[in-house]
Amino acid sequence: MKNVAILFSLIAATTACKKKPAEKAPEPTAGSGSGSAATPPVAGSAGSGSAGSAAAAPAAWDGKSPLSLTDGFQTPESVLYDPDADTYYVSNINGEALGADDNGYISKVSPEGKVTEQKWIDGAKDNITLNAPKGLAIAGGILYVADIDTVRKFDVKTGEPKGEIKIAGATFLNDVAPAPEGGVYVTDSGLDAKFGPTGTDAIWQIGKDDKAKALIKDKKLSGPNGIVAGDKGEVWVVTFGSGEIYSVDAKGKQQKGQKLPKGQCDGIVDLALGDFLVSSWEGQAIYRGRLGGEWKAVVENVKSPADIGYDTKRHRILIPVFQGNTVIIQPTE
Repeated sequence: MKNVAILFSLIAATTACKKKPAEKAPEPTAGSGSGSAATPPVAGSAGSGSAGSAAAAPAAWDGKSPLSLTDGFQTPESVLYDPDADTYYVSNINGEALGADDNGYISKVSPEGKVTEQKWIDGAKDNITLNAPKGLAIAGGILYVADIDTVRKFDVKTGEPKGEIKIAGATFLNDVAPAPEGGVYVTDSGLDAKFGPTGTDAIWQIGKDDKAKALIKDKKLSGPNGIVAGDKGEVWVVTFGSGEIYSVDAKGKQQKGQKLPKGQCDGIVDLALGDFLVSSWEGQAIYRGRLGGEWKAVVENVKSPADIGYDTKRHRILIPVFQGNTVIIQPTE
């Protein structure tokens, strides 16, 4: 995983904020999340096919061209569309990827391209712990957040904390996906503070009772990152280490995978038509394809695209630019 250390070396330069004084924090169905199925298909080409030309937010956005939002984000890692609230949630690490500094936060963005609450859930508040939030998922009215070695729970309507699940032995919890039967799956990419391999690579399942069990633990999982869940107990995973996509069945057996056109894969979206969207740091692109088939870039020229989301109502790809403190809203038709 030499490339992992190289890519993340820039993160240490991100400025961390200190704890602020306490202030009071202001049910969608299970299945909502960055790994949830997006029924509408993505068009063969996303907008112009390149997000590199996306402009900063104008006074009135037409909703048809790519939009780059640059205000208020600090190391954005994941964007999640909540169809019930019709809003986008953005996790902000705001520091180092494994920094236990309690200054991470989650922003709310409207589909019109406005940051409506920069720090809706804020680790700087005394009643909230949020260190380096990454993957997000909604299940049973709860927003689940991967945070280093702990999955934190928040009421999806109010943002109030609702508990946490510590994953024993985990070193780098990364993405979260809702499970069809309730609860969530979460990946451990198996990395240390210097982004070297720890060998803790795993996929964990957290039930509705908040009990966690390993679906599979194996350093050969190659840095599992983005994850989505199928309807038969299987999960689909993309890896940052080996740059591939594979599935793991309900019994925890890893199936044969496929290399993507470029590696260092981060986020994955299930289009519910057999196709997936996958973000690639090495390719600086978002690919669309299916296991065993051809993969084509539908968005290009995006540096460090992290855990992508998908607006199923408007057919938009939601791209957190990890090293650019930017979120791109990319229409696809």
